[in-house]
Amino acid sequence: MRINMLFIVAFSFLVSVRSLPMKPTLKYDSIFNFGDSLSDTGNFLISGDVDSPNIGRPPYGQTFFNRSTGRCSDGRLIIDFIAEASGLPYIPPYLQSVRTNNSVDFKKGANFAVAGATANEFSFFLKRGLSVTLLTNKTLDIQLDWFKKLKPSLCKTKPECEQYFRKSLFLVGEIGGNDYNYPLLAFRSFKHAMDLVPFVINKIMNVTSALIEEGAVTLMVPGNLPIGCSAVLLERFNDNSGWLYDSRNQCYKPLNNLAKLHNDKLKKGLAALREKYPHAKIMYADYYSSAMQFFNSPSKYGFTGSVLKACCGGGDGRYNAKPSVRCGEKGSTTCENPSTYANWDGIHLTEAAYRHIATGLISGRFTMPSYNNN
Repeated sequence: MRINMLFIVAFSFLVSVRSLPMKPTLKYDSIFNFGDSLSDTGNFLISGDVDSPNIGRPPYGQTFFNRSTGRCSDGRLIIDFIAEASGLPYIPPYLQSVRTNNSVDFKKGANFAVAGATANEFSFFLKRGLSVTLLTNKTLDIQLDWFKKLKPSLCKTKPECEQYFRKSLFLVGEIGGNDYNYPLLAFRSFKHAMDLVPFVINKIMNVTSALIEEGAVTLMVPGNLPIGCSAVLLERFNDNSGWLYDSRNQCYKPLNNLAKLHNDKLKKGLAALREKYPHAKIMYADYYSSAMQFFNSPSKYGFTGSVLKACCGGGDGRYNAKPSVRCGEKGSTTCENPSTYANWDGIHLTEAAYRHIATGLISGRFTMPSYNNN
């Protein structure tokens, strides 16, 4: 009984610590974010691209906000923890200004990320015979245009903008994951996805370069997560061939090889940008390695429920991620303690998982060069 009580106390302490805000250790005055559902804080929900999306209903947001906010998780995202560590409020979604007739103050940052967004536009996929259905048309280029429209309200003259952006952080991504997810989930081959990598990287490089030309000085460009550990993709590629799975974590190796290819090409592209723009600090954020820590050693990092099975989902599959029963929809179930799970709804992670990744970035362990501005 004493052992059980100690476990309960220890578990309760872990959960309470995980819910605390990050201590301010960074010194940014504003944050501007571009990306997809890994960092969208409400744009997709506001956009109306999909009528009554499941992310607008419980149990989304239940862990921290106690309501759905448009975040594709049970609570905070990596961008939220970075804002906390900078002593800033949570970064408002850009489209909130449309809903409130431009009454939003973006002086401390704006979030342009949209769930479902791709790096490339719809016509790009059509030209390659990939007639996939996209959830949104808010591509990386459109998000860049939003920033350009917002910029005059932030600063007027070149000296004023230089001064303002000197203390700003620009996050470009994660983006590109959906460029691969859409064809993969539409039962296209791995070759289709692999062939897209150079085009995705080129788009990320172009937008990153454009932001530097607009005045960005400090930029963080995240790589792809280990998508071979994603519950919905594990369900899609459920295979009895044991050699296709990593013996350390049971993640699907071909999918993780795609993520590694993307990340390797991204790092090379960023190295070229550093040579082109020596005055800018361009960081690579290693989401992959930071996340692999808890996929390889779940219990060490408090994930005693599961790291591969979705906390929220449905169906009879081993990963609780059948596409016919999505999180928040009729027939779906939610685990009792999301903080003990890494996978939230099959495609996105839990707040606990995002906090772990964010902690690794903020400490500088998983950014190159080191992520600090002291």
